[in-house]
Amino acid sequence: MTNFETFYHDLLDLVKKHEQQNTLLKIEKDLDNDIIKIFGEKITSLARAKNGLNDVTELAYTTAEHHPYWNLIYNCSEITNSVLEKWKDSLTEEDFSDISWALKEINQSLKKIKKKSLSDI
Repeated sequence: MTNFETFYHDLLDLVKKHEQQNTLLKIEKDLDNDIIKIFGEKITSLARAKNGLNDVTELAYTTAEHHPYWNLIYNCSEITNSVLEKWKDSLTEEDFSDISWALKEINQSLKKIKKKSLSDI
């Protein structure tokens, strides 16, 4: 058992203690990648989506721009962020314009990636 797995089991004991005090918690684990997520009772699907998108956005911001897929993940995360921010509202003309621009960037990136892939054959 790794140190992280030991930590996870200790964490489960702590969670049980708090559940006995009527604190509702949900734990998701990915022990192969040393990831544990803890959600409180007020978490919503929208909040979870925004939180997950933060991880994707972090990857997009920290991936070197020379990586062939960088622009795809960056623009997809930008579109998703715009949509999630307006989930309970309406998209504005500026939002539509930003999304259209990002889609054009995605298409251009796809063409470049496809062209490179075909030339590598």
